[in-house]
Amino acid sequence: MTRVVVTGCGGRMGSEVCRVLAGQTDIELAGGIEAPGHSLLGSVLGKGKVGPDLALLIPQADVVVDFSNPAVMLANLEAAAGAGKAFVSGVTGLLENQMKVVCQCAEKIPVVHAPNFSVGVSVLCRLVAEAARLLGPEYDTEIVETHHRLKRDAPSGTALRLVQAVKRGSGHHKTVHGREGLTGPKPLDEIGVSSIRTGDVVGDHTVIFGGPGERLELTHRATSRMAFAAGVLAAVRFVVGRRPGLYSLDDVLAQSD
Repeated sequence: MTRVVVTGCGGRMGSEVCRVLAGQTDIELAGGIEAPGHSLLGSVLGKGKVGPDLALLIPQADVVVDFSNPAVMLANLEAAAGAGKAFVSGVTGLLENQMKVVCQCAEKIPVVHAPNFSVGVSVLCRLVAEAARLLGPEYDTEIVETHHRLKRDAPSGTALRLVQAVKRGSGHHKTVHGREGLTGPKPLDEIGVSSIRTGDVVGDHTVIFGGPGERLELTHRATSRMAFAAGVLAAVRFVVGRRPGLYSLDDVLAQSD
């Protein structure tokens, strides 16, 4: 039985992950973590309760799943590394120096970090890289991502992952985030990224390849966070007993093939 503690358990993603984990026969939801003053503190969650301090619950965990925010996630990751516990996180918006901390902790424990745990998004990234390769540098590229109005970071981690997929396939290297004013003609090697925040959109990503007389669009739309929770569940099963290292969702899916 794999015991899991979920930090950020009261959030949109954290609560969906808890719901999915609680329904598994090989996984025990051992409790959750939320910020001081949160309404869920002290309530029952799985076989444990919701508390404000990971240090008090981490002895009961084999895996820590984190959907908090960058600063809190790093503190939780360092606590997990110190306790020798595996770690799974989908927190986005990490700065370069914060990613260095993630890599340092991954030298001690297995860490699965993914900007998006959707299987469909992983397939989209592969299709985008292949489309960019086949169409070539003559086709210009735009990426449009839409999320709910409360999302804290822009562009999304998935959009940044799609940028890398385009670069791998096409050789384009310049990225522009939004445009304003007299920008002039768009250079062919420029990848445009636009972020929209509105309503309660779970997550939409579209990659547009434009060429002479035609346009190819590849789109993924998440209609429920259940799509992400399924990927988290696979990551939890993957990371148990794994050697220290930084793993992606592609690693998880490759193991599941």
